[in-house]
Amino acid sequence: MKIRGHRECQECGTRWTYYETGSVDCPSCGSLRSVGVDEERQLHTATTATLDLTDVRAKIDDQPLRRVAKQTVETVRQFTRRYGFIDGGQLRPLDESYLTAMELRMVADALGRARTVSDAEEAYFLELLRAVEDGDRPPRETVPDSVSDSRGLAAATAVETYREDVRTYLDEHPDEIASELLGRLRGRVKRMLALDGAVPLREIQTVVEAARAIGSYVADGDETALARAESRLDSLA
Repeated sequence: MKIRGHRECQECGTRWTYYETGSVDCPSCGSLRSVGVDEERQLHTATTATLDLTDVRAKIDDQPLRRVAKQTVETVRQFTRRYGFIDGGQLRPLDESYLTAMELRMVADALGRARTVSDAEEAYFLELLRAVEDGDRPPRETVPDSVSDSRGLAAATAVETYREDVRTYLDEHPDEIASELLGRLRGRVKRMLALDGAVPLREIQTVVEAARAIGSYVADGDETALARAESRLDSLA
């Protein structure tokens, strides 16, 4: 959507930015009567939502892992569903925190439906829970074979969400080269989704790197990022 993010309260005169609070309520008096003071509306899909897994972690030692996993899915789904990558007219990168959260959601979903959970799967699930806090996904070498498809599905879903926001950004800032690259990226993502993420881990990482490189080119006009995006996509052909 396009909004005037800088607001002024008509009751008390307080000024604030919607981009920081995610609300049109005045932070000083609570009034809903405010006006945008920007000259132009800006594209904005990002939210101020945070992922709070405190309740999930508190239940790890007291409840069966599959029950904890199911709760994790619902908690993370609410976060990822509202996530966006355009902040006040600026395109943000596809960050590790979002990718890690999406992977946690997919792995938790798989474990929540499994009849049995191996020690390796449980250890990886707990590692993802810890990793979400610092946005540092576990390296692909540590992914158990039994949940590698979940990593692929998470990456494909995250990249597709990012690709949609980049597409929205390009509607306002057309670039034929970027649009062509997005089309190629879409083809790879569709394949990954059709296979439910069952692709080699190296391919998964290459798709993520291509998406990030396209984003860097679109956001900053970085020609090095453009070359990197083309190289990553060429390697997938």
